[in-house]
Amino acid sequence: MSAIILSSCVILSAVLTIWSDAAGRRRLFYVLKPLTMALVIALALIAAPPAPAAYKTLILAGLLCSLAGDVALMSPEKWFTAGLVSFLAAHIIYILAFKPGPGRPVSAGVLVPFLVFGLLMFRILAPSLGRLKFPVFVYVAAITVMAGFAAGRFVDRGGTRALLAFAGAVLFLISDSVLAYDRFVKKLAPAQAIILGTYFPAQLLIALSI
Repeated sequence: MSAIILSSCVILSAVLTIWSDAAGRRRLFYVLKPLTMALVIALALIAAPPAPAAYKTLILAGLLCSLAGDVALMSPEKWFTAGLVSFLAAHIIYILAFKPGPGRPVSAGVLVPFLVFGLLMFRILAPSLGRLKFPVFVYVAAITVMAGFAAGRFVDRGGTRALLAFAGAVLFLISDSVLAYDRFVKKLAPAQAIILGTYFPAQLLIALSI
């Protein structure tokens, strides 16, 4: 019951965050955006077994890094690099959470499509990156591997929790791809709604995978 209530609060807070951003209510937005992630973290904290303790710890660490990234990106010009580093750390931690066990490598058929997507995305972004070319390449590599590992984990294990993690990873990949395209290539009118509208469900699904 607590998980259902918290999940509902996350969804409501996420919707209000997107609305406040679109309506130009900046003070409300600055409160609601981190609040939404704090609620997601609370949801992950109350998750009970059967998830392994190590998996829960890694997911919580990834969510906390994401919260730090959210706060940094509220001042995108001043703290963009700090936000990038925070989210890179989150993706690396998620990679550790989703990585296959010993002797169970992710098949090329699962991983390659994500790597191809990452390479195509970087090729689109590269001409506009300037001095950020290498950091963004590392970031794109990390998020595509993260999504690929989540896909491989679902194919290998099956089950609802692995599916939730996979769906969350894909939504996270979409969110960051739209954010990068909007920032570096071409401004998109609905970009922020798409970014937040995929980001919050992504983190919620990942939290529910515990």
